[in-house]
Amino acid sequence: MDKLLQEIRACRLCTDRFAATETAHQPRPVLRASGSARLLIAGQAPGMKVHHSGMPFTDPSGDRLRDWMGIDGETFYDDRRVAIVPMGFCFPGYRKGSDLPPPPICARTWRKQVMQALPNIGLTLLIGGYAQKWHLGHKAGVTETVARWRDFSPAAIPLPHPSWRNTAWMKRNPWFEAELLPVLRTRVAEVLQ
Repeated sequence: MDKLLQEIRACRLCTDRFAATETAHQPRPVLRASGSARLLIAGQAPGMKVHHSGMPFTDPSGDRLRDWMGIDGETFYDDRRVAIVPMGFCFPGYRKGSDLPPPPICARTWRKQVMQALPNIGLTLLIGGYAQKWHLGHKAGVTETVARWRDFSPAAIPLPHPSWRNTAWMKRNPWFEAELLPVLRTRVAEVLQ
């Protein structure tokens, strides 16, 4: 795993692509993993704050995700227990002020190798449509996939992005907090024991 992480962190496949975005930034792969990890958080791609910090979910979305999971920052960042492996390892940049999607070349190049190096995963949290489609092969939208969370549990739980922009989504879907989050917290606690 250490050699694979070194290779990923040195990846520069998207240098030209990122240089052509509004942010004109350099690649900076951000992920955390260890072969002993029991919980996998599969998200979309780092945002600008994470690009600068070099640590996943060091933003309000991370605060909300940790609250959803019922764990503290120390547990969340313990890569011996929790792997954080987005679909795109680098911040993809902006177009017209909005985040670009993760470049597909990242998952094509690295995803299978990383998943093979994580043999002890007991629960995968699939955050957003890109992770849900890759891991589940499920082509439905995020709301439909998250609403069907029982179909994928106990091995995986699909989630919307924990962005504060999704507060309205949560209000429109009260079952998420009432039904899914208690199960999520229980499963996370079970897997991390």
